Amino acid sequence: MTLLKYLPRNRWLSVFYIVAILFMGLCLGSVTAWAARIQVQDSTGATLVFDQPPQRIVSLVPTASEILVTIGAEELVKGATYHDVTLSGSDQREVVGGFFNPSCAHVKQVHPDLLIAASFHSQIIEDAKKSGLKVFVYDTNSLAQVWIQMKTLSRITGHEAEASTLVKKNIDGMAHVQAKLTKAKVNYKRVMRFMGRDSIMTPGADTFQAEMIRAAGGQVPNFGKTDKIVPVSLEAWTRFNPQVIYGCGDDKQVAEKFFSTPGWKDVDAVKNHHIYYLPCDLTCRASVHTSDFVAYLSSLIYTQEFADEKNDVHLSGIIDETLLEQDLSKDFSYVKKAALINAYVFDYPNKTLAVDLTSPMTVLSSLEGRRDNITTVGNHYTPPPTWMPGHLAGINALRTRILDAICKKAETTALLMTGADMGNLSIRTEKFKEMKVTALVTAGVMSNAVRMGTDEGMFYEPGTINILILTNMHLTPRAMSRAIISATEAKTALLEDLDIRSSVSGATHPATGTGTDNILVVAGQGAPIDNAGGHSKMGELIAKAVYAGIKEAVEKQNGILAGRHVIQRLKERNISIYELTIKAQFNCGQKKSEFNSMVEHLLLNKEISGFMESALALNDAYERGQVKNIDAFGLWCEQMAGKIAGQPIEIMDLTRDDHVPIVIKKALNAVMTGAKARIGEENE
Repeated sequence: MTLLKYLPRNRWLSVFYIVAILFMGLCLGSVTAWAARIQVQDSTGATLVFDQPPQRIVSLVPTASEILVTIGAEELVKGATYHDVTLSGSDQREVVGGFFNPSCAHVKQVHPDLLIAASFHSQIIEDAKKSGLKVFVYDTNSLAQVWIQMKTLSRITGHEAEASTLVKKNIDGMAHVQAKLTKAKVNYKRVMRFMGRDSIMTPGADTFQAEMIRAAGGQVPNFGKTDKIVPVSLEAWTRFNPQVIYGCGDDKQVAEKFFSTPGWKDVDAVKNHHIYYLPCDLTCRASVHTSDFVAYLSSLIYTQEFADEKNDVHLSGIIDETLLEQDLSKDFSYVKKAALINAYVFDYPNKTLAVDLTSPMTVLSSLEGRRDNITTVGNHYTPPPTWMPGHLAGINALRTRILDAICKKAETTALLMTGADMGNLSIRTEKFKEMKVTALVTAGVMSNAVRMGTDEGMFYEPGTINILILTNMHLTPRAMSRAIISATEAKTALLEDLDIRSSVSGATHPATGTGTDNILVVAGQGAPIDNAGGHSKMGELIAKAVYAGIKEAVEKQNGILAGRHVIQRLKERNISIYELTIKAQFNCGQKKSEFNSMVEHLLLNKEISGFMESALALNDAYERGQVKNIDAFGLWCEQMAGKIAGQPIEIMDLTRDDHVPIVIKKALNAVMTGAKARIGEENE
């Protein structure tokens, strides 16, 4: 009625205007709907149109998975590979196989509305498209393409602002490295990424890996081939004469095989021990941490130049300071302020947890011993590009530079140091009646976890579990000492519950800690407490807060959960399904590929993965001498092999690796024997 009031009196004109307005409404609605539609191109140039963001994504490409999680689209990823089980939110998504051998059946079980795949996933791409599933082909050939892919994935998922920030961070980070090298006037060194098993290989000169080396200030070899991976002859190796070489993971095997032999050992990098092994997630991916890797690599190549303050691009000092969300002063009257300080040290942002006290206090630190008259306690994170420069400067010089940068005095400050990001800090509080305990924890356990009493004393970077303990009571010197024991026992209990493995002897031994763990206990104020041991309430609260804090910190830093996939748990024991299946005897290469795929897919089966998980638990008990006879387990292995094969079958010794412990070997042989029999049937 309101609309008719304003229409012309002529009846026909009235009808015309009503129809016109309705038509315009339909058009505007169409325009609005079209505006919401997103049209993008994948790596092949194929066009995909989305009327709304996909809600169930399966990503077969670890790089793409990492990007999606980082830009905030974590909840949309419902399926990923076992390479992604340490990404945030992994417990909420299905494992659909590995990057090289994803399972089409498991992808279908997720019911995705978008599949992200690499171009070599040709069969699964074809099957997906036939079923009407949208497929985004993700390939990485250059760094420029990576930035484009980040923005494309963000448009699809509705996280464009986050992706733009991520791209800018990476571009700015690499520009910073170039500015630093320019100030230092470096003579670019010859740098090679080495890889291979039976021969030395390296990425081609036109790959993103070569781009990363150049961005780090290295000269890359050009052997006249443009493949992603090219073989390196002894003549070419000698002619290039690398000054720095690096690899990752199992590349150590080829180094051990070749770098002690004539010719291969006679280049500058080997003679001067400039050989580095870096995380594969950094060396082999152009992704969210590309600029971080470039800076880290550059600091290894030019350690002296990175340590020299005259080459700093940024002035040392505080960038910003943010108060902790949890106001510690409410629980602890002696706390004046608790904040995270972001400051430039060695030209890179360092993060310091600083807890300022209202009056001088005694603390007990496993790093520095007893310290009196302390007014600030904390935990300091040094990022990878500062590790080698810091070691070169020495601990005292490093400490001085840190304290100067954050405007604290050495005589009144007690700090712990770590390579675990302070952004992954966990704060856990436990209470009983009037008692309160807070543990502030950072934890990294992937690179230098050790088992005390078993492993050789060696130094690794960048692990460290650091624990800062505050109470609302006054702990006597005896109680502070006992608090360190209670916290240590809780730490070890948590590591065993998460099945964290020793980085030295992980195949047979769980870790008890890392080689660089530290604890700092503040004496506190209030009613005196003389006992913080296992039978005391104070000891209980300390242990519970530490246990929960480490659990959360490990998940934040390393993405490790107790229920992570068994393939990841085997990897942490230095047991590679790929390596084992490749070494198995087959008459042709095609069957080897099928065999690897079959074994991986079998381990996705919940019954078979449960069988393997049981083997891991039994193996630890057997290695400790708690289980003397494993004949019954042998019968279970025979049943499992027969079930996989579809008929009774004699188990073969296919695990050709003497480093695999006996119980795990029996289980793997059962799965592999069943898989081999099934492949034989399918190929007859």
